Amino acid sequence: MASSRGHAQKMWKRIDHPPKIKAGNGPQAGQFKTLGSAGESAVPHPLELSEFQSFPVFEDISRHIKEVGAQLVKKVNAIFQLDITKDGKTILQWTVDLKNGPGDMYLGSARLPADTIFTIPEPIFMELVLGKMNPQKAFLAGKFKVSGRVLLGQKLERVFKDWAKL
Repeated sequence: MASSRGHAQKMWKRIDHPPKIKAGNGPQAGQFKTLGSAGESAVPHPLELSEFQSFPVFEDISRHIKEVGAQLVKKVNAIFQLDITKDGKTILQWTVDLKNGPGDMYLGSARLPADTIFTIPEPIFMELVLGKMNPQKAFLAGKFKVSGRVLLGQKLERVFKDWAKL
Protein backbone atom coordinates (compact mmCIF):
# COMPACT_ATOMS: atom_id res chain seq x y z
CA MET A 1 0.00 0.00 0.00
CA ALA A 2 2.89 2.35 0.65
CA SER A 3 3.77 2.31 -3.02
CA SER A 4 0.23 3.33 -4.00
CA ARG A 5 0.37 6.16 -1.47
CA GLY A 6 3.65 7.37 -3.01
CA HIS A 7 2.02 7.08 -6.43
CA ALA A 8 -0.95 9.15 -5.18
CA GLN A 9 1.41 11.85 -3.90
CA LYS A 10 3.08 12.01 -7.30
CA MET A 11 -0.35 12.37 -8.90
CA TRP A 12 -1.21 15.21 -6.55
CA LYS A 13 2.01 16.94 -7.46
CA ARG A 14 1.12 16.62 -11.12
CA ILE A 15 -2.37 17.93 -10.49
CA ASP A 16 -0.85 20.93 -8.67
CA HIS A 17 1.18 22.01 -11.70
CA PRO A 18 -1.50 22.95 -14.25
CA PRO A 19 -3.11 25.65 -12.05
CA LYS A 20 0.35 27.19 -11.49
CA ILE A 21 0.93 27.24 -15.22
CA LYS A 22 -2.50 28.79 -15.79
CA ALA A 23 -1.83 31.44 -13.15
CA GLY A 24 1.46 32.26 -14.88
CA ASN A 25 -0.32 32.65 -18.20
CA GLY A 26 -3.05 34.86 -16.72
CA PRO A 27 -1.18 38.19 -16.72
CA GLN A 28 0.15 37.53 -20.21
CA ALA A 29 -3.37 36.95 -21.47
CA GLY A 30 -4.49 40.08 -19.60
CA GLN A 31 -1.64 42.10 -21.10
CA PHE A 32 -2.57 40.87 -24.56
CA LYS A 33 -6.18 41.87 -23.97
CA THR A 34 -5.10 45.32 -22.79
CA LEU A 35 -2.87 45.80 -25.81
CA GLY A 36 -5.63 44.60 -28.12
CA SER A 37 -8.26 46.88 -26.63
CA ALA A 38 -5.91 49.87 -26.61
CA GLY A 39 -5.20 49.32 -30.30
CA GLU A 40 -8.88 48.96 -31.14
CA SER A 41 -9.97 52.03 -29.19
CA ALA A 42 -7.30 54.22 -30.80
CA VAL A 43 -6.79 56.21 -27.60
CA PRO A 44 -4.93 59.36 -28.69
CA HIS A 45 -1.43 60.41 -27.73
CA PRO A 46 -1.60 62.82 -24.74
CA LEU A 47 -0.57 65.76 -26.96
CA GLU A 48 -3.76 65.26 -28.95
CA LEU A 49 -6.06 65.21 -25.90
CA SER A 50 -6.58 68.96 -26.04
CA GLU A 51 -8.30 68.48 -29.40
CA PHE A 52 -11.26 66.83 -27.68
CA GLN A 53 -14.11 69.06 -26.55
CA SER A 54 -14.72 66.87 -23.52
CA PHE A 55 -11.12 66.74 -22.24
CA PRO A 56 -11.13 70.07 -20.30
CA VAL A 57 -14.54 69.12 -18.86
CA PHE A 58 -13.18 65.79 -17.62
CA GLU A 59 -10.11 67.51 -16.16
CA ASP A 60 -12.34 69.95 -14.29
CA ILE A 61 -14.63 67.19 -12.98
CA SER A 62 -11.51 65.28 -11.92
CA ARG A 63 -10.34 68.28 -9.81
CA HIS A 64 -13.82 68.46 -8.25
CA ILE A 65 -13.69 64.75 -7.36
CA LYS A 66 -10.25 65.17 -5.77
CA GLU A 67 -11.73 67.90 -3.53
CA VAL A 68 -14.94 66.13 -2.45
CA GLY A 69 -14.17 62.51 -3.35
CA ALA A 70 -14.20 61.13 0.20
CA GLN A 71 -17.79 62.37 0.72
CA LEU A 72 -18.83 61.06 -2.71
CA VAL A 73 -17.39 57.59 -1.98
CA LYS A 74 -19.75 57.32 1.03
CA LYS A 75 -22.77 58.36 -1.07
CA VAL A 76 -22.04 56.67 -4.41
CA ASN A 77 -19.95 53.51 -3.73
CA ALA A 78 -19.44 52.65 -7.41
CA ILE A 79 -16.90 52.68 -10.24
CA PHE A 80 -17.96 54.17 -13.58
CA GLN A 81 -16.18 53.89 -16.89
CA LEU A 82 -17.02 56.38 -19.62
CA ASP A 83 -16.15 55.37 -23.15
CA ILE A 84 -16.38 58.51 -25.29
CA THR A 85 -16.91 57.68 -28.95
CA LYS A 86 -16.65 59.30 -32.34
CA ASP A 87 -17.98 57.58 -35.46
CA GLY A 88 -18.66 54.45 -33.38
CA LYS A 89 -15.07 54.11 -32.13
CA THR A 90 -13.83 54.81 -28.59
CA ILE A 91 -11.64 57.92 -28.67
CA LEU A 92 -11.31 58.57 -24.92
CA GLN A 93 -11.84 56.50 -21.80
CA TRP A 94 -12.26 57.93 -18.32
CA THR A 95 -12.85 56.14 -15.04
CA VAL A 96 -14.66 57.70 -12.09
CA ASP A 97 -13.83 55.63 -9.00
CA LEU A 98 -16.19 56.62 -6.22
CA LYS A 99 -15.84 53.30 -4.40
CA ASN A 100 -12.27 53.22 -3.10
CA GLY A 101 -10.26 55.43 -0.76
CA PRO A 102 -10.84 59.17 -1.23
CA GLY A 103 -12.24 58.67 -4.76
CA ASP A 104 -10.45 59.28 -8.04
CA MET A 105 -10.98 60.10 -11.67
CA TYR A 106 -8.38 59.13 -14.23
CA LEU A 107 -7.80 58.75 -17.94
CA GLY A 108 -8.11 55.15 -19.17
CA SER A 109 -10.20 52.08 -18.51
CA ALA A 110 -11.15 51.04 -14.99
CA ARG A 111 -8.30 49.45 -12.99
CA LEU A 112 -10.87 47.52 -10.96
CA PRO A 113 -14.08 46.11 -12.46
CA ALA A 114 -16.46 48.97 -13.30
CA ASP A 115 -19.99 48.75 -11.90
CA THR A 116 -21.40 50.74 -14.82
CA ILE A 117 -19.96 51.46 -18.26
CA PHE A 118 -21.28 54.29 -20.42
CA THR A 119 -20.63 54.38 -24.16
CA ILE A 120 -21.39 57.95 -25.24
CA PRO A 121 -20.67 59.91 -28.44
CA GLU A 122 -18.66 63.02 -27.48
CA PRO A 123 -21.29 65.59 -28.63
CA ILE A 124 -23.98 63.79 -26.57
CA PHE A 125 -21.68 63.69 -23.53
CA MET A 126 -21.13 67.44 -23.82
CA GLU A 127 -24.87 68.12 -23.99
CA LEU A 128 -25.51 65.84 -21.01
CA VAL A 129 -22.76 67.25 -18.79
CA LEU A 130 -23.68 70.85 -19.61
CA GLY A 131 -27.33 70.16 -18.75
CA LYS A 132 -28.63 70.72 -22.29
CA MET A 133 -30.03 67.19 -22.53
CA ASN A 134 -31.96 65.04 -20.03
CA PRO A 135 -29.96 61.84 -19.36
CA GLN A 136 -33.01 59.58 -18.94
CA LYS A 137 -34.63 60.82 -22.15
CA ALA A 138 -31.34 60.58 -24.05
CA PHE A 139 -30.79 57.01 -22.81
CA LEU A 140 -34.33 55.93 -23.69
CA ALA A 141 -33.93 57.53 -27.13
CA GLY A 142 -30.79 55.39 -27.66
CA LYS A 143 -28.39 58.36 -27.73
CA PHE A 144 -25.90 56.43 -25.54
CA LYS A 145 -25.50 52.94 -24.08
CA VAL A 146 -25.13 51.78 -20.50
CA SER A 147 -23.98 48.35 -19.38
CA GLY A 148 -23.63 46.87 -15.92
CA ARG A 149 -25.64 48.35 -13.05
CA VAL A 150 -27.69 50.85 -15.06
CA LEU A 151 -29.47 52.47 -12.10
CA LEU A 152 -26.15 53.61 -10.62
CA GLY A 153 -26.00 56.05 -13.53
CA GLN A 154 -28.34 58.31 -11.59
CA LYS A 155 -25.68 58.69 -8.88
CA LEU A 156 -23.09 59.73 -11.45
CA GLU A 157 -25.60 62.19 -12.92
CA ARG A 158 -25.89 63.83 -9.46
CA VAL A 159 -22.08 64.11 -9.23
CA PHE A 160 -22.02 65.88 -12.60
CA LYS A 161 -24.89 68.18 -11.57
CA ASP A 162 -23.07 69.13 -8.36
CA TRP A 163 -19.95 69.88 -10.42
CA ALA A 164 -21.98 71.99 -12.89
CA LYS A 165 -23.26 74.20 -10.04
CA LEU A 166 -19.70 75.30 -9.18
